[in-house]
Amino acid sequence: MAGTIEKGLGKIGVTVSKPVLAVLCIIFGILVIIVPALLEIIVGIFFIIEGVLLLTEHAELRKQREAPPSQR
Repeated sequence: MAGTIEKGLGKIGVTVSKPVLAVLCIIFGILVIIVPALLEIIVGIFFIIEGVLLLTEHAELRKQREAPPSQR
């Protein structure tokens, strides 16, 4: 049962965070090429966004694990 829950949540994490991360990488990459002086700021923003996404995904996993099993 636990394997099924983890697989389902893994799919949720992939569909939410990876496309957002991919778009951010493209945008930040273009900005670094155009304005190299922004590199430090962009890297800092990138780490903050990635950290928030990872913490959100972790909280969802923890919430699902702590939820009591449904009663039939």
